Parts: sequence; structure tokens; C-alpha cells
Amino acid sequence: MKKIMTLCVVHIHPHVLLGMKKRGFGMGRWNGFGGKVCVGEDIKEAAERELFEEASIRARDLERVGVVNFQWENKPDILEVHIFRVSDFTGEPKEGEEMRPEWFSVDTIPFHKMWPDDAHWFPLFLAGKKFRGDFLFDEKNAILKHSLFEVEYI
Repeated sequence: MKKIMTLCVVHIHPHVLLGMKKRGFGMGRWNGFGGKVCVGEDIKEAAERELFEEASIRARDLERVGVVNFQWENKPDILEVHIFRVSDFTGEPKEGEEMRPEWFSVDTIPFHKMWPDDAHWFPLFLAGKKFRGDFLFDEKNAILKHSLFEVEYI
């Protein structure tokens, strides 16, 4: 079964805003802000809602730059994640129940404390490229195989 998800990364060069996941799926990892698309919501609305819920900020611009499918060995679900760039926002990032926002220089992104796929697609993201990809993980979240390619539009 395919689950549609969102992921927003705030990128105001030379910095990115990431959140430390404090509970649930991905706990203990730095990540962008996002989650499930609710019934009656389109993908962009879900991305905007999740960004506000997790970081207390509202995107002034939201650009979809990637779609990546994630699957785990021996599990039927596929997570179709729509990745958005936010380069302007209102509000001040604040810690909530689920995430603790923190700014990082693009030179010091903590890939060793993120999902292993991030090291593959983040360079495309930072370069302003659009991309699609697929990642297959084992039960310990190691990448078994992947494909990633640049596209002209999403």
C-alpha cells in the first residue's frame, strides 16, 4: 500500500533548518518537517500544515523539488514522499512536542544523524535541482538499493 507523505526543508543559503525528531518514526534523527497527507487535503496543504505543526512557521513559498519512494524489505508499504523547499517563511521556529528545530550551515549538515538516504538526495536539493528516486532499506534502515535521478519538473 502506498502512503503519501510530505517533507519540507527550509533552505536559506547558506543554512538549512532541520528538526530533531523527539518521538515516533525517525526518533533521534535530524530531518525536515513533514508527515502524512490527511483526507481532504492536497499535498501542498499537508506540507504547509506539517511545517506549522512541527516548527511553528508558515511558508511564504513552497516549491516541490522531489518525489522519493521509500520501502523496507519484507514490508508491503511504500512511502511516497513529496519533498519541498522553503526559502522564505513567517514566524520564528519553535520547539514543539515532536520536533526541535535547529539551523545548520550547509557545510555542517549532520548526515551521520539523519536517514541514510539524505546524503544521496540532499546535494541535488542544495544545488536547486529537481529529482525522483527510490530507496529500499533493510530492517535496520541500511540502504539495500536505490536509484536517484534529476528531472526537469515534478
